[in-house]
Amino acid sequence: MSSFRGERFLSLASIDFEGKDLNDLKEMYCEILKAGMHGLCFSPYMEGQKPGDQLSEEQIRRRMEIIAPYTRWIRSFSCTDGNEMIPVIAKEYGIKTLVGAWLGDDDEINSREVEGLIQLCNDGMVDVAAVGNEVMYRGDLTEQELIDFMYYSKDKIKNVPVGYVDAYYEFRDRPAITQACDVLLANCYPFWEGCDQDYSLLYMKDMYNQAVRAGGGKPVIISETGWPDQGTNL
Repeated sequence: MSSFRGERFLSLASIDFEGKDLNDLKEMYCEILKAGMHGLCFSPYMEGQKPGDQLSEEQIRRRMEIIAPYTRWIRSFSCTDGNEMIPVIAKEYGIKTLVGAWLGDDDEINSREVEGLIQLCNDGMVDVAAVGNEVMYRGDLTEQELIDFMYYSKDKIKNVPVGYVDAYYEFRDRPAITQACDVLLANCYPFWEGCDQDYSLLYMKDMYNQAVRAGGGKPVIISETGWPDQGTNL
Protein backbone atom coordinates (compact mmCIF):
# COMPACT_ATOMS: atom_id res chain seq x y z
CA MET A 1 0.00 0.00 0.00
CA SER A 2 2.79 2.44 0.83
CA SER A 3 4.36 1.78 -2.57
CA PHE A 4 1.04 2.45 -4.30
CA ARG A 5 0.66 5.73 -2.42
CA GLY A 6 4.16 6.78 -3.42
CA GLU A 7 3.51 6.03 -7.08
CA ARG A 8 0.16 7.81 -6.89
CA PHE A 9 1.76 10.92 -5.44
CA LEU A 10 4.43 10.98 -8.14
CA SER A 11 1.84 10.57 -10.87
CA LEU A 12 -0.03 13.57 -9.50
CA ALA A 13 3.13 15.64 -9.13
CA SER A 14 4.18 14.73 -12.71
CA ILE A 15 7.92 14.80 -11.94
CA ASP A 16 9.82 12.08 -10.11
CA PHE A 17 12.36 13.57 -7.67
CA GLU A 18 12.84 10.38 -5.68
CA GLY A 19 16.50 9.47 -5.04
CA LYS A 20 17.87 12.52 -6.87
CA ASP A 21 20.70 14.56 -5.35
CA LEU A 22 21.58 18.18 -6.13
CA ASN A 23 23.62 17.28 -9.21
CA ASP A 24 20.75 15.18 -10.54
CA LEU A 25 18.35 18.10 -10.08
CA LYS A 26 20.76 20.46 -11.86
CA GLU A 27 20.96 18.03 -14.77
CA MET A 28 17.15 17.80 -14.88
CA TYR A 29 16.90 21.59 -14.90
CA CYS A 30 19.37 21.84 -17.79
CA GLU A 31 17.40 19.30 -19.80
CA ILE A 32 14.18 21.26 -19.28
CA LEU A 33 15.92 24.52 -20.21
CA LYS A 34 17.40 23.05 -23.41
CA ALA A 35 14.01 21.65 -24.38
CA GLY A 36 12.61 25.18 -24.17
CA MET A 37 10.03 26.93 -22.00
CA HIS A 38 6.74 28.38 -23.12
CA GLY A 39 7.49 31.82 -21.73
CA LEU A 40 9.62 33.91 -19.39
CA CYS A 41 9.05 37.11 -17.46
CA PHE A 42 11.75 39.38 -18.89
CA SER A 43 13.88 41.57 -16.65
CA PRO A 44 16.38 43.79 -18.47
CA TYR A 45 17.84 45.38 -15.33
CA MET A 46 21.55 45.14 -14.64
CA GLU A 47 23.24 45.19 -11.23
CA GLY A 48 22.62 48.51 -9.51
CA GLN A 49 19.57 49.35 -11.64
CA LYS A 50 15.97 49.47 -10.49
CA PRO A 51 12.55 50.08 -12.05
CA GLY A 52 12.39 53.69 -13.19
CA ASP A 53 16.00 53.78 -14.38
CA GLN A 54 16.55 54.36 -18.08
CA LEU A 55 17.29 51.17 -19.99
CA SER A 56 19.61 50.98 -22.97
CA GLU A 57 18.96 49.12 -26.20
CA GLU A 58 22.30 47.34 -25.81
CA GLN A 59 21.46 45.81 -22.43
CA ILE A 60 18.04 44.64 -23.64
CA ARG A 61 19.61 43.03 -26.71
CA ARG A 62 22.24 41.30 -24.59
CA ARG A 63 19.61 39.73 -22.33
CA MET A 64 17.33 38.86 -25.25
CA GLU A 65 20.15 37.05 -27.05
CA ILE A 66 20.74 34.90 -23.95
CA ILE A 67 17.15 33.72 -23.55
CA ALA A 68 16.05 33.58 -27.21
CA PRO A 69 17.02 29.91 -27.73
CA TYR A 70 15.00 28.79 -24.72
CA THR A 71 11.60 30.51 -24.89
CA ARG A 72 8.75 31.21 -27.29
CA TRP A 73 7.20 34.10 -25.32
CA ILE A 74 8.36 36.90 -23.05
CA ARG A 75 6.42 39.14 -20.71
CA SER A 76 7.44 42.76 -20.14
CA PHE A 77 6.05 44.99 -17.42
CA SER A 78 6.29 48.59 -18.60
CA CYS A 79 6.10 50.77 -21.70
CA THR A 80 8.35 53.62 -20.53
CA ASP A 81 11.99 54.25 -19.57
CA GLY A 82 13.30 52.05 -22.36
CA ASN A 83 10.99 49.10 -21.65
CA GLU A 84 9.12 50.01 -24.82
CA MET A 85 12.10 48.62 -26.78
CA ILE A 86 11.64 45.12 -25.32
CA PRO A 87 8.78 43.90 -27.55
CA VAL A 88 10.35 45.49 -30.62
CA ILE A 89 13.62 43.62 -30.05
CA ALA A 90 11.78 40.42 -29.11
CA LYS A 91 10.01 40.43 -32.46
CA GLU A 92 13.40 40.53 -34.19
CA TYR A 93 14.15 37.20 -32.51
CA GLY A 94 10.77 35.73 -33.43
CA ILE A 95 9.54 35.79 -29.83
CA LYS A 96 5.88 36.45 -29.01
CA THR A 97 5.13 39.19 -26.49
CA LEU A 98 2.84 39.84 -23.55
CA VAL A 99 3.37 43.55 -22.93
CA GLY A 100 2.24 45.36 -19.82
CA ALA A 101 1.45 48.97 -18.98
CA TRP A 102 2.55 49.53 -15.38
CA LEU A 103 -0.16 51.39 -13.47
CA GLY A 104 0.48 52.95 -10.08
CA ASP A 105 -0.55 56.02 -8.11
CA ASP A 106 1.02 58.59 -10.46
CA ASP A 107 -1.49 59.87 -13.02
CA GLU A 108 1.15 61.23 -15.40
CA ILE A 109 3.11 57.97 -15.50
CA ASN A 110 -0.11 55.97 -15.91
CA SER A 111 -1.05 58.03 -18.94
CA ARG A 112 2.39 57.57 -20.52
CA GLU A 113 2.28 53.82 -19.86
CA VAL A 114 -1.14 53.32 -21.40
CA GLU A 115 -0.41 55.45 -24.45
CA GLY A 116 2.86 53.59 -24.93
CA LEU A 117 1.07 50.24 -24.79
CA ILE A 118 -1.54 51.40 -27.30
CA GLN A 119 1.17 52.53 -29.70
CA LEU A 120 3.11 49.27 -29.45
CA CYS A 121 -0.07 47.26 -30.03
CA ASN A 122 -1.05 49.23 -33.09
CA ASP A 123 2.52 48.96 -34.42
CA GLY A 124 2.19 45.16 -34.37
CA MET A 125 4.66 44.57 -31.53
CA VAL A 126 2.23 42.99 -29.02
CA ASP A 127 0.50 39.60 -29.01
CA VAL A 128 -1.28 40.08 -25.65
CA ALA A 129 -1.68 43.43 -23.87
CA ALA A 130 -1.83 43.77 -20.08
CA VAL A 131 -3.31 46.95 -18.64
CA GLY A 132 -1.94 46.97 -15.10
CA ASN A 133 -0.13 44.47 -12.90
CA GLU A 134 -1.44 43.64 -9.38
CA VAL A 135 -2.99 47.09 -9.07
CA MET A 136 -5.78 45.73 -6.86
CA TYR A 137 -3.31 43.79 -4.72
CA ARG A 138 -1.26 46.93 -4.06
CA GLY A 139 -4.28 49.24 -3.79
CA ASP A 140 -2.78 51.85 -6.13
CA LEU A 141 -6.07 52.49 -7.94
CA THR A 142 -9.73 51.89 -7.27
CA GLU A 143 -11.43 49.09 -9.16
CA GLN A 144 -13.35 51.61 -11.26
CA GLU A 145 -10.18 53.55 -12.12
CA LEU A 146 -8.54 50.36 -13.34
CA ILE A 147 -11.62 49.38 -15.36
CA ASP A 148 -11.68 52.83 -16.97
CA PHE A 149 -8.06 52.39 -18.09
CA MET A 150 -8.92 48.96 -19.48
CA TYR A 151 -11.88 50.10 -21.55
CA TYR A 152 -9.99 53.16 -22.76
CA SER A 153 -7.17 50.92 -23.94
CA LYS A 154 -9.52 48.39 -25.55
CA ASP A 155 -11.19 51.19 -27.49
CA LYS A 156 -7.83 52.28 -28.94
CA ILE A 157 -6.15 48.91 -29.45
CA LYS A 158 -6.96 47.00 -32.61
CA ASN A 159 -6.73 43.21 -33.05
CA VAL A 160 -4.85 42.47 -29.82
CA PRO A 161 -6.47 40.77 -26.79
CA VAL A 162 -6.40 42.97 -23.70
CA GLY A 163 -6.27 41.70 -20.14
CA TYR A 164 -5.15 42.51 -16.62
CA VAL A 165 -2.58 40.77 -14.41
CA ASP A 166 -3.35 39.90 -10.80
CA ALA A 167 -3.67 37.00 -8.39
CA TYR A 168 -6.09 34.37 -9.66
CA TYR A 169 -8.62 35.07 -6.91
CA GLU A 170 -9.06 38.70 -7.99
CA PHE A 171 -10.84 37.46 -11.12
CA ARG A 172 -13.09 35.33 -8.95
CA ASP A 173 -13.83 38.17 -6.50
CA ARG A 174 -14.05 41.11 -8.93
CA PRO A 175 -16.41 40.15 -11.77
CA ALA A 176 -16.41 43.66 -13.26
CA ILE A 177 -12.67 43.41 -13.90
CA THR A 178 -13.10 39.91 -15.30
CA GLN A 179 -15.82 41.21 -17.62
CA ALA A 180 -13.47 43.92 -18.91
CA CYS A 181 -10.80 41.36 -19.85
CA ASP A 182 -10.50 39.62 -23.21
CA VAL A 183 -8.02 37.29 -21.51
CA LEU A 184 -7.38 36.66 -17.80
CA LEU A 185 -3.71 36.93 -16.81
CA ALA A 186 -3.46 35.08 -13.52
CA ASN A 187 -0.54 35.06 -11.07
CA CYS A 188 -0.32 31.75 -9.21
CA TYR A 189 2.13 31.44 -6.31
CA PRO A 190 1.45 28.41 -4.10
CA PHE A 191 4.36 29.36 -1.82
CA TRP A 192 2.75 32.61 -0.69
CA GLU A 193 -0.41 30.75 0.29
CA GLY A 194 1.52 28.34 2.51
CA CYS A 195 1.49 25.33 0.21
CA ASP A 196 4.25 22.76 0.70
CA GLN A 197 6.52 22.46 -2.33
CA ASP A 198 5.67 18.78 -2.78
CA TYR A 199 2.05 19.69 -3.50
CA SER A 200 2.62 23.02 -5.26
CA LEU A 201 1.83 21.75 -8.76
CA LEU A 202 -1.55 20.40 -7.67
CA TYR A 203 -2.26 23.61 -5.78
CA MET A 204 -1.35 25.71 -8.81
CA LYS A 205 -3.67 23.68 -11.00
CA ASP A 206 -6.49 24.51 -8.61
CA MET A 207 -5.58 28.22 -8.75
CA TYR A 208 -5.69 28.07 -12.53
CA ASN A 209 -9.02 26.26 -12.55
CA GLN A 210 -10.55 28.89 -10.25
CA ALA A 211 -9.56 31.57 -12.76
CA VAL A 212 -10.98 29.45 -15.60
CA ARG A 213 -14.32 29.14 -13.81
CA ALA A 214 -14.36 32.88 -13.08
CA GLY A 215 -13.71 33.64 -16.75
CA GLY A 216 -16.71 31.69 -17.94
CA GLY A 217 -15.06 30.63 -21.19
CA LYS A 218 -12.53 33.44 -21.58
CA PRO A 219 -8.92 32.29 -22.13
CA VAL A 220 -6.68 32.21 -19.05
CA ILE A 221 -2.90 32.60 -19.11
CA ILE A 222 -0.73 31.94 -16.05
CA SER A 223 1.37 35.10 -16.27
CA GLU A 224 3.58 34.41 -13.25
CA THR A 225 4.48 31.45 -11.12
CA GLY A 226 7.59 30.35 -9.24
CA TRP A 227 9.13 29.20 -5.97
CA PRO A 228 9.45 31.84 -4.53
CA ASP A 229 10.11 35.20 -6.22
CA GLN A 230 11.01 33.46 -9.46
CA GLY A 231 8.39 34.43 -12.03
CA THR A 232 8.71 32.10 -14.98
CA ASN A 233 6.14 30.69 -17.33
CA LEU A 234 3.53 32.45 -19.40
